[in-house]
Amino acid sequence: MSFLSLLFSPIKDFFKKGDVVLLLLCLAASGFGLVLIFSATQYLGETRWMRFVLVQFIAIMLGVVAYMLLTFVDFQLFVEKRWKLLLVFNVGFLLLLLTPLGEDYDSGNLNWLVISRIIPKFPMDIQPNEIVKVTFILLLALQIVKIQDRELDISSIPSILQIGGHTVFMLGLIAAICGDFGMCVIYMMIFLSMAWASGVKLRWFLLVGGGIVLAAVILWLFFLPETRWWNDYRIMRFRVIFDHSLDPRGIGWQQNRAVLAIGSGRLFGQGYCNGLQTQSLSSHSLPARHTDFIYAVCGEELGLVGCMALLLLLSCIVLRCVWVGRHASSPFNAYVCMGMAGMLLAQITFNVGMCLFILPVMGLTLPFISYGGSSIITLFAAMGIVSSVKARPMPSWLRDRSPV
Repeated sequence: MSFLSLLFSPIKDFFKKGDVVLLLLCLAASGFGLVLIFSATQYLGETRWMRFVLVQFIAIMLGVVAYMLLTFVDFQLFVEKRWKLLLVFNVGFLLLLLTPLGEDYDSGNLNWLVISRIIPKFPMDIQPNEIVKVTFILLLALQIVKIQDRELDISSIPSILQIGGHTVFMLGLIAAICGDFGMCVIYMMIFLSMAWASGVKLRWFLLVGGGIVLAAVILWLFFLPETRWWNDYRIMRFRVIFDHSLDPRGIGWQQNRAVLAIGSGRLFGQGYCNGLQTQSLSSHSLPARHTDFIYAVCGEELGLVGCMALLLLLSCIVLRCVWVGRHASSPFNAYVCMGMAGMLLAQITFNVGMCLFILPVMGLTLPFISYGGSSIITLFAAMGIVSSVKARPMPSWLRDRSPV
């Protein structure tokens, strides 16, 4: 067999078995993001915008490679045999943030590992909690399947305590190490989507959700106003949602700028690379325009039409994950796909809601669109896992006997 045959044979296998549709959707979304990043970083000058665009482009290419390679991995078999290793990886990787490699960049969240401190000129930082999201989904899916294999009711108290305990452990670890409560919300939404897919009864969602809402209302009305926490910046982020005039030049300033940018774009926008705030050199213009508030850049320069196109593209990726999950060969694979869909849907909802000033700022980026090398590679890898599910369809003899 020639060298070219050895090289192209896996690629041909990928196009036969892998989810090419999902890959094309991811490439379209990340390409859309690259276009927006180019515009959003123009004000920084040629040297800096070229770096951002180049790093993002390289990350996309590496992500495509990861997507294709992971398509050939049987993750159910791997997780069943190596779940202890994955659990150690989740905890150990997050604990690395407590080493000298950890950095918060004055954000208040210890989220980044600065690899350039040990590998000079390394082009990107790594976010452990982004990567651990994927392995958390794999472990939670296995845990749910093991419970069901023992013919235990997934809605029973022991079952809920097991999967809920795993989730609470991860939430506590992230909160204690990173202080990133926005990421904790994403992990919670992953848990909820997988619990719903596995058949957890509605009463548990109502009970837990109602308890959280009731506790929040009681704290809000009777306890927090009497304490110093009432003016804490985390509480203020929620307060300004209900009263936009509360702190317009402080806590609410970023979201006020985002709403102004989106509103000024109207139907068709001010024109690509022509957004008033996006291209402004003023420090009082749109903040974090290539990361957290890139949706506002889209609204200002491409208008409502551009925003709807972006959301349609991202929605197609989420729906594709759900479709693959619905046709999965095993419950484990189905739960993994639903976890991935829940992760994407939660980040899209909270990022867009933050830009529209209807949800608090949580430091969550827009999947496939915002700048972030490790985030892009992780997202493509996560979608590669979904592609691996599609590459292992249910056998025809079993599919013929499965309920429609």
